[in-house]
Amino acid sequence: MESVHTMNIYDVSKKAGVSIATVSRVINNNTNVRKLTREKVLKVIEESGYTPNTFASGLGHNSMNTIGIMCADSSDPFMAKAIYHLEQGLRENHYDVLLCCTGHVNSDKKKYLDLLLSKRMNAIILVGSNFVEIENDKNDYIKAAAIKVPIMILNGTINGSNIYSTLCDDYNAVFDTTTALLNEGCKDIHYLHNSLSYSGNRKISGFLAALHELIPNDKKRQERVHFINGNIVETREYLHSLQRNKVQLDAVITSDDELAIGVLKYAKDLSIQVPSQLSVIGYNNSLISTCCEPELTSIDNKLETLCTCCISSLMGIFNNQPVPIETVYPAEIIKRSTTKF
Repeated sequence: MESVHTMNIYDVSKKAGVSIATVSRVINNNTNVRKLTREKVLKVIEESGYTPNTFASGLGHNSMNTIGIMCADSSDPFMAKAIYHLEQGLRENHYDVLLCCTGHVNSDKKKYLDLLLSKRMNAIILVGSNFVEIENDKNDYIKAAAIKVPIMILNGTINGSNIYSTLCDDYNAVFDTTTALLNEGCKDIHYLHNSLSYSGNRKISGFLAALHELIPNDKKRQERVHFINGNIVETREYLHSLQRNKVQLDAVITSDDELAIGVLKYAKDLSIQVPSQLSVIGYNNSLISTCCEPELTSIDNKLETLCTCCISSLMGIFNNQPVPIETVYPAEIIKRSTTKF
């Protein structure tokens, strides 16, 4: 049986060639609409059988002007910084923010998304790629929410109508970084990570692809990838265990800067010279990359740019402008004192 698509305010605005704000003003008999525009919108509503809901009504009365933001853990430096930039940008565009910290359990994420929808948000921003599940059916609740409001994903992507993604090219960022280390003469490069999110997996893929391309005969490349259950302290202890097992290291790339600080602490414990004996590269180019000694080379994922683009896309959607479904920005290696290149 062919599925029936229920018209929503976005469908009406698209068909009429006007913004959703204009549609809501027509619905609520706002006088600030030209006669021809009003007639065009009413004709589309009549022909489509569209029934205005509370979301459209709220838009017309300006009773919302609020964007929901969801993140897994606001104590995470990446997410905290993203929330800051998003909140500042949305405020400049006269929108308030309602933040929900969901944790990492899928059922809790769905519960908080439903909560935001019940509060009549204008849109919802998902911060971090941990909202993108590998098993596609686990993303269905996000696709269902996108029928009601625009869903913006920061640093992840889900294929679905009314879902828009802004992300860093994590794959090529780590691929290029690994290639630079190999070209510098490093042979025993290892990758440390603490997440298997969409972004986390892209980073791992970039690392392994670079090894495969430049060291095609390396049969143990998978053994160069290490999951760290924690951050600084756990990284330090884990590397000590590798050293006791005679694992050779002359370069380490990490999935975030905190892990890289753990590498530097390990090197200090054993009086390993950085970068002459061990090169270290972090990720995110966070504040701590310049607070340590030596200062940390780090991959800048352009977080502020991602947030600005996300908000710009959202404002474009509200104004019925064409907006790309996915926008990808290249990262940049910020060279400091922990690498020779």
